[in-house]
Amino acid sequence: MRRLSAIFLDSDIPEHPEPVQRSPYWNKDIAPIGKARRTWATKDFAVLWISMSACIPTYMLASSLIAEGMNWRQAVATIFLGNCIVLLPMVLNAHAGTKYGIPYPVYCRPAFGILGANVPALLRALVACGWFGIQTWIGGAAIYKLLGISLPSMTGAAPVFEGLNAAQWACFMLFWGVNMYVIHRGVESIRVLLNIKAPLLIALGLALLGWAYAQAGGFGPMLAAPSAFDAGQPKEGRFWAFFFPALTAMIGFWATLSLNIPDFSRYAKSQKDQVWGQALGLPLTMGLYSFIGVAVTSATVVIYGRSIWDPVDLIAKFKNPLVLALALASLCLATLATNIAANVVGPANDFSHLWPEKIDFRMGGYITGIVGILIQPWKLIADPSGYIFKWLVAYSSLLGAVGGVLIADYFLVRGTSLDLPGLYRRNGPYWYTGGFNPKAV
Repeated sequence: MRRLSAIFLDSDIPEHPEPVQRSPYWNKDIAPIGKARRTWATKDFAVLWISMSACIPTYMLASSLIAEGMNWRQAVATIFLGNCIVLLPMVLNAHAGTKYGIPYPVYCRPAFGILGANVPALLRALVACGWFGIQTWIGGAAIYKLLGISLPSMTGAAPVFEGLNAAQWACFMLFWGVNMYVIHRGVESIRVLLNIKAPLLIALGLALLGWAYAQAGGFGPMLAAPSAFDAGQPKEGRFWAFFFPALTAMIGFWATLSLNIPDFSRYAKSQKDQVWGQALGLPLTMGLYSFIGVAVTSATVVIYGRSIWDPVDLIAKFKNPLVLALALASLCLATLATNIAANVVGPANDFSHLWPEKIDFRMGGYITGIVGILIQPWKLIADPSGYIFKWLVAYSSLLGAVGGVLIADYFLVRGTSLDLPGLYRRNGPYWYTGGFNPKAV
């Protein structure tokens, strides 16, 4: 226990020598962060997770669980538990980033080899590109729906491609372009977005909760509905058969971030800051925002006579132009900040690692944006049950194996000790056989 405390609750980070720069496996974006640039404290990591968790997918996360038979307590508890579980590999993988100032793909080098590290890096990058496409589609759809209130003619246009009309494509590409602009501005602009978004989205979520309670005279029938798995209900006795895949899906929600968290923890002032910041920011926000989604949706049954899970559809019910403008700006900011932080920083570093001499962070971000379109996100989220039980479960299982290799290698094999210059050197300790470690790959 004393050894564990020393590893995770140190208050200082040692300064490491700069590795050799004349290497084809080095560039300024994947080089170690010096001590002077370690500026993230506990509140910054808490803000990071509050900002990323307070988003439309989190608001709607409980919807499929309830639709499949869980009551609201079971759904919110499953989400909270899943995020408590994913917090463990999150904190463990963050350690190397904080101690050595290295990003995720470089953290993969000791286990997989300097070239072999491209395998887990690209696995993580591709699923992040999928998430980037999904979030960008959600942002574009929000613009389309809310603009359609003032311009109803644009929503009635005939489809032009993939069953979508020109206005839908225009809104999607507009939001995609805004994401590309932020990538062009660089990583520091992300921190500004997160610091604005965190308090704003929590305040708006609680305001929406208060409005729903006042309008419905309570939280409606959904919070009183029994579980379909209870005795005498349609799915009696089948709770555990559904629970474990659902829990795996909730773990999978942030599975990619549990791997590439060194991309953020490399900026931490200390291990204590990254541990406490993540512990305070992640599970509580996910639980709170998913509850807001359940409670507000339950109230819509009373207010509108049917359940409205999508917050964009709910906001579209309002007619006040000021409310609609505020809602549009907030939803776009929320989706943009989550998208850039969760789905661009990691794959941008991963693609940069593929060819460090030619691809920098900005170019890696552009590649992420292009792949995010090619993956066709409108099809990924067309079927909610497939979205959770195929997409999330499948990739979380795959990335879980990568995370296990990284944690075992770093903590059990190496005792958290790495040769920092060797991480960037051909024929060094992590070159193995032609740059690959066959055992890990």
